[in-house]
Amino acid sequence: MFAIVQSGGKQYKVSENDVISVEKLTNAVGDKVKLDVLLVSDNGNVVAGNPFVEGYVCEAEVVAHGKGDKIVVFKYKPKKNERKKQGHRQPFTQLKILSIKK
Repeated sequence: MFAIVQSGGKQYKVSENDVISVEKLTNAVGDKVKLDVLLVSDNGNVVAGNPFVEGYVCEAEVVAHGKGDKIVVFKYKPKKNERKKQGHRQPFTQLKILSIKK
């Protein structure tokens, strides 16, 4: 059984006991989170929502918060002596999928 869930404007394919990284959430570590279910597949039976599937709930637990790898943003304009170097680390939250149930 798997489901397509939505969090932070992005969609993820999840099954029970999966660990996924989503955009940063404000919940504390150990909190339970309910995710919006867009599609559910259970032994070949596919149920798609419009936009969400009625009656299905995906429960997840916040495992950790962190920051991703650093990327370098370098802006450069030739012949103008303009250079700007900047780093960025995107914050994320790790979720463990506990259950997908009706």
